[in-house]
Amino acid sequence: MSEDPVTAQRLKQGLPIMVALASFLLVVGVMAALYFGRDILVPVTLAILLSFVLAPFVRALRRLRVPRAPAVMLVVIVVFGAMFGIGSLIASEASQLAADLPRYTLVMRDKIKDLRGATDGTGSLSRLVDMVQDLGAAIQPPPAAEYKGEPGSPTHPLTVELSPGRTSVLDTLQTFAGPILHPLATTGLILIFTIFILMQREDLRNRAIRLAGSGDLRRTTAAIDDATSRLSRFFLAQLALNIAFGVVIGIGLRLIGVPSPTLFGVLAAILRFVPYIGAGISALLPVILAAAVDPGWSMVISTVALFLVVEPLCGHVIEPLLYGHSTGISPIAVILSATIWTFLWGPIGLVLATPLTVCLVVLGRHVERLWYLDVLLGDRPALAPSEIFYQRMLAGDPAEAIEQGRQFLKERALVTYYDQVVMAGLLLAQEDLSRGTLIRERQDEVGSAIRTVVDRLGTSPVARRTRRGKASRGADTETAAALDVIGPDRQEATIVLGPEDLAPSWRGARPVLCVSSRGPFDEAATMMLSQILARHGLASQTLSMAAIRGGERPQEQEGIAMVCFSYLEPVSLSQVRFSVRQARAAIPGVRVLVGFWRERDPASLARLRRATSADYLVTSLSDALSAALETGRAPRVVPALPEPAPGNPPVPVGAMA
Repeated sequence: MSEDPVTAQRLKQGLPIMVALASFLLVVGVMAALYFGRDILVPVTLAILLSFVLAPFVRALRRLRVPRAPAVMLVVIVVFGAMFGIGSLIASEASQLAADLPRYTLVMRDKIKDLRGATDGTGSLSRLVDMVQDLGAAIQPPPAAEYKGEPGSPTHPLTVELSPGRTSVLDTLQTFAGPILHPLATTGLILIFTIFILMQREDLRNRAIRLAGSGDLRRTTAAIDDATSRLSRFFLAQLALNIAFGVVIGIGLRLIGVPSPTLFGVLAAILRFVPYIGAGISALLPVILAAAVDPGWSMVISTVALFLVVEPLCGHVIEPLLYGHSTGISPIAVILSATIWTFLWGPIGLVLATPLTVCLVVLGRHVERLWYLDVLLGDRPALAPSEIFYQRMLAGDPAEAIEQGRQFLKERALVTYYDQVVMAGLLLAQEDLSRGTLIRERQDEVGSAIRTVVDRLGTSPVARRTRRGKASRGADTETAAALDVIGPDRQEATIVLGPEDLAPSWRGARPVLCVSSRGPFDEAATMMLSQILARHGLASQTLSMAAIRGGERPQEQEGIAMVCFSYLEPVSLSQVRFSVRQARAAIPGVRVLVGFWRERDPASLARLRRATSADYLVTSLSDALSAALETGRAPRVVPALPEPAPGNPPVPVGAMA
C-alpha cells in the first residue's frame, strides 16, 4: 500500500518539531528524576566523586602487595575518620562561637553609635544607620518596664498561658532524633557506596565499556582509562589546593586574632569548591566577626587583605601549575551548572556543580554519543581553527582574525599558521564556491578580507617557540586549542638562508616567480607562498596568469631560478603542462614547482607528477618551502683531509679513542 505523498510531506515537515518536543520532554524528565531522587542520588554521586579521589591511594597500596579488601578498608577508615574528626571540630568551634556571640554585640552597638556620630546629618550613610537601628528596635520585644498599672486596668497586659498537649514517644523521637538520623543515614550510604565502588572498580569499568560500545575495545578502554585518570588527578589537585587554602586562611585568621579560626578555615576549604563566589562567601563571616570583636578597624582590614592576597595567588598562580589554565569548563557553563545543581540539590548541589560538570565534559570528549556535552559545557572552541578563520572572513571581520593570528605567531612559524589555518580556510571557501553557495559579491568580499589578513600578518615578527611546543600562559583559549591541535613546527620552518648560503643562480634580486591561477582565491594563496619564501631568505615576485596572458612580463627575468604555479581550484592537466612548457621555454634552465593545494591522495600526486612533468609537485606551503630551500641552497663544501706525512699512516678513529 503506497503512502499518500501529502501525508509523507507533512510528516517530514513535522519531524523536527517532534524531535525538539521529545528532547524537551527528555530533559524535563531527567531533571524531575534528579530532583525527586536527590535523597538517593546525592549519596551515590558523592561516593563516585570520592572514589575518584581515593582510587590512587588504593592502587598505591595494591602496588605494595596489600590485598584489595584490606587496602580499600584502610583507605576508607582513614578518610572517614578524618572527616568525622573535622566534623566534631567544626561542631565544637561553632558551639563556642555561638556562646561568645552575645558579648560581641556590645562592640557592634558601639561601632554603630560611632558611625552615627560620624555621619550625623542628612547623608545617605546616616539614614542607613537610622534604618538599621529602627529595624533592630522593631524586632526586639518591648521591655517589661513599659507594662505598668494595676491588675484590671487598661494598661495591665492580659496573660494567656498555652499548655501543650501530651505527645507520644514516637513524635518526641521524630522531633529530636530526625535532624540527627538523616545526616547519619546519608553518611552511611556514602560510606557503603564508596566501599563497593572501590571494591568493584574493574567490574564497573567493564560494564561502562560495554555501555559505551565494545566494537572498538582498545579505543573505548583507552578513553575510559584516560577519563578516570584525568578526573582523579583533577579532584586530587583541587582537594589538595582547597585544603591548603583553608589551612592558610585558618593560620592567618589565628595570627590576626579572629575567634574560631579553625572553623572559618574549614569553611573556606569547603566553600572554595563553589566556583567564583565560594571564596567571597567564606570571607563574609570572618569579616563580620572581626568587625564585632575589634573596637577599631585594623582586624577587619587585615582579614580582608588576607583573602584578597591568598585567593588570587591560589586561583591565578597555583591552579594553572596544578591542572592547567582552567577546569575545562566554559565560564557560562560554570554559572549555569551552579544554578541548575543548586536548584535540584540545594547547597550540596552548589558545592558539587563544578566536579559534576567536569565529569560531563570528560564524558563528552571521550564518548562519541555524548559529544554535544563537550560542545555545550567545555571551554574548547566548538569550531576548528580553519572554520573559525573562514567564519570571520564571511562575517567581514579581518581585524579579529589578524589579532588571533598574531597571538598564534608568538608560538609558531608563519608557514605553519598559513598551512593549517589560512590555507584550510581558503579550501573551505573554495568548496562553497564549487557548490555555488558563495555568490559573486560574497566572493569578492571574502577574497578581499583574506588578502587583508595575509598582507598584515606578513609583517609579523618571527615566532618565539616554547621549549615543548605548548602555548604560553598568556595565550587565550582559542589560541591554546589551535596550538594543541596543530602541533609543533616542521624543521624547515626554522631555516633562514643568507646571501652567502644561496647557490650562484639564486643570488639575483628576486630568484623566485610565483604565478597565481585564475580563481578568486588563488591570489591570496600565491601571496602566502611569496611571503613564506621571502621570510626564509628567498625573495620572490608575484604575477597572475591573466597578466601573463595579457602580455605582462616579470621584472628581472634573467635572475629567475624557480617558477612556482599556484592552483587552488581544479584545473585541467593539459593547461598545467602547457604552463610548465611555456616557463621552461621562456627561462632556460629554470626549475618549475606546481602547488595543488587541494590534493592529498598520494596515488593521485604520483600520477599528477608524471603528467605535469614539473620538477616539484607539492600540496602544502611547507612542502613548497622545503623544495625551494633544497634547490636554492648552495652545496656544502666538505674540506679535504690533509695528506698524511710520509711514514705516518692515518690513525683509525677508534684507535684515537
